[in-house]
Amino acid sequence: MVARTLFPTLFALSLASVAHAQGTMDFSGAQTLMGTFKTFAMYAGAVICLGGLIFAGIRMMSGRFQDAIPGLFGALFGAGVLGWGAGWIGSLTGQSM
Repeated sequence: MVARTLFPTLFALSLASVAHAQGTMDFSGAQTLMGTFKTFAMYAGAVICLGGLIFAGIRMMSGRFQDAIPGLFGALFGAGVLGWGAGWIGSLTGQSM
């Protein structure tokens, strides 16, 4: 009789302890992933910027200054990816630049 009375209470307490254990989450993997994205944005921005500058420099040395303008805009775009892209990704996880 006592076991029949206590069974629902013990069952509810066992489920409550299991439900309480489910409330913890670990975001260390997400911060590592965002750090990888930030590093990729920095390297990609540097490569784009350097490529644009090389393209523009070759065009300017050959005397075609109008053809160098897209290369200069490419270098500006690469600098934007390098600065703003890495800064924005770092701000999502609270990382310092």
